[in-house]
Amino acid sequence: MRFNLIGLFLLLLSQASWANVTIQHWRTNQGTRVYFVQTPSLPMVDIRVAFDAGSARDDAQFGLAALTSAMLDTGAGAWNADEIANRFDSVGAVFTAGVSEDMAWLSLRTLIDKTLFDKAFGTFQAILNTPAFNEDDFQREKNRTLAGLKHREESPGALAGIAFNKALYHDHPYAHPEEGMVETVAGFEVDDLKAFYKKYYVSANAIVVIVGDLQKPRAEQIAEKLIAGLPVGEKPAEIPPVTIPTQATTQRIAFPSSQTHVLSGMPGTHRKDPDYFTLYVGNYILGGGSLVSRLFDEVREKRGLAYSASSQFMPLYREGPFVMSLQTRNDQTDQAIKVMDETLNDFIKNGPTEAELAAAKKNITGGFALRTDNNAKLTDYVTMIGFYQQPLDYLDQFPAKVEAVSVQDIKDAFQRRIKPEWLQTVTVGGGK
Repeated sequence: MRFNLIGLFLLLLSQASWANVTIQHWRTNQGTRVYFVQTPSLPMVDIRVAFDAGSARDDAQFGLAALTSAMLDTGAGAWNADEIANRFDSVGAVFTAGVSEDMAWLSLRTLIDKTLFDKAFGTFQAILNTPAFNEDDFQREKNRTLAGLKHREESPGALAGIAFNKALYHDHPYAHPEEGMVETVAGFEVDDLKAFYKKYYVSANAIVVIVGDLQKPRAEQIAEKLIAGLPVGEKPAEIPPVTIPTQATTQRIAFPSSQTHVLSGMPGTHRKDPDYFTLYVGNYILGGGSLVSRLFDEVREKRGLAYSASSQFMPLYREGPFVMSLQTRNDQTDQAIKVMDETLNDFIKNGPTEAELAAAKKNITGGFALRTDNNAKLTDYVTMIGFYQQPLDYLDQFPAKVEAVSVQDIKDAFQRRIKPEWLQTVTVGGGK
């Protein structure tokens, strides 16, 4: 019954949206940054604790951050995995955890009724503060991860992504996949996970995000209780700068598939990049706007070379990938790459038209409200704002930043930042 109730709340909440989002910010007594948004429409709250503990912190143990995160709810405090799951289920709460290149996070969604909240919050605290890392659970989770990694070897798309990141970043911490490699994960011991948790899951390395139907004093209490159980620790050294490639490369990896996966790009933009909004709007026209983008039009609509073609900037703490991607029939691979490159070259040389820019602005700003129309989406955005220390009025300023971009801005930014002669291209397919 409670599950159905929270499902109804989520359905209703998905139809709401918040304009002029107010993010309140303070620090706990241990110095942890807290970001709070009061959303009084429904009696629920999302709580997230994020650490600078993503896969970029793996060092040579690729996959360590991901496996540490996956182990957190397999046992904590006095409870095993089944008991933890039952405790959340019994109050209609949802727990999730995950990692990206930069970040590891734990999230709780629960109703704010005191009895329901206390049980969910107490369980969340135990997972955060006293994960068990039992040997049996570790072996089971490690074997599950290894099975997934071996299955990944059958996916040409996944193999293309691994080779592409390696081509872009070489020995940089962004070069390896978040879930690791078979040869690295196979060598993990449970003590490796304990050491990773002890080093990175500390209050000096954390932010807390709270979004929901709470007053600030209660949000302050929640943040203090969550962080009080963690040692202060230290914030890790900054992720090293990215070395941008200075010549193009092409890797052709044979794989027995009827379609060839193609990825082409270079390190692009980071979260504090002054060119970010210009590149974002420009890319929407180039390949980010799906059915209305130039890449889609040239590759799919005009020539029928692929079901889809797109491009994307993926900003991180350092320069994340700029990537163009498509899948095409094996015998059309060279032609598809040629069209993709010509489309990019023309865009860099001439920029978009005024009509393309006007349409892009209309689509981006028109759909912006949907990006924050429920607690989950808002929590994601506030986490990004807090983790990368963006301005607290980021969401309010977003439409104005987009509207301010001009054709000349896009042309100038792409010419300075995206060099066709530096593109790293990977194809996977065409084998027998």
